[in-house]
Amino acid sequence: MMQLLTEIEKPCAFVPTMGALHAGHQSLISQARELCDEVVVSVFVNPLQFEDKEDLAKYPRTPEKDAELAAAAGATVLWTPSYEDVYPNQITKLSAGELGDKFEGVHRPGHFDGVLTVVHRLFELVKPKYAIFGEKDFQQLFLITKMAAQLHPEIEIIAAPTVRESSGLAMSSRNVRLNKDARITADVISKVLRTATESDSVELARKQLGELAGNPDFQLDYAEIIDEANFELAGNETQQARAIVAGWINGVRLIDNMEMKSALVRA
Repeated sequence: MMQLLTEIEKPCAFVPTMGALHAGHQSLISQARELCDEVVVSVFVNPLQFEDKEDLAKYPRTPEKDAELAAAAGATVLWTPSYEDVYPNQITKLSAGELGDKFEGVHRPGHFDGVLTVVHRLFELVKPKYAIFGEKDFQQLFLITKMAAQLHPEIEIIAAPTVRESSGLAMSSRNVRLNKDARITADVISKVLRTATESDSVELARKQLGELAGNPDFQLDYAEIIDEANFELAGNETQQARAIVAGWINGVRLIDNMEMKSALVRA
């Protein structure tokens, strides 16, 4: 039987989630268990980060399966706080700043303000030594790392690699909403990303990403090569470049990213 959050006394590692757990979440939990004997997994669907109420209502909820998968991966606490637990008083929202209005932020206004607000509150309540986040949500990871450095310097943010299905599709709780045809379309995302990240120049990588815009079954929000250090557009002189993609397939929004693998031609 898992412990209660109030029973944790030792330093803990923390994996915040919105539930609908899958193997990607389990990889985060397993990594957390390597860091600490105590691993807290939270399940809280945060309404502040949904700009679309319909999307919030459709978000999958699988509490029994969540408990099974969390325990199997090594969680010692599965914490499912209520809205009142997380936000007992008037909410003071954090701001994601200028970066919160780029890429994901353009298409999801206020999303990152909601993310930073809830993560800040969860950090205050759990008080972990480590917090583990996946690289699939790379802009989110960047902003949380920056926020934690300012407000929670005692917490070390750990980045975990994206876990993929056998087809290459990045694992996501939203994948369960993809029908057979939509999955075939979704598999193209990782293939185009892989080709782009193996390019010898940023210009060629951007050209490769442009193939997604020509796919009639994929409504592209953005496809770009960015500098990991600051999320500015990458050039051939960029030391750490990453391809980022987001779009819609049959009413389901998917995001993905990959780091540039090959040595770029330096300016």
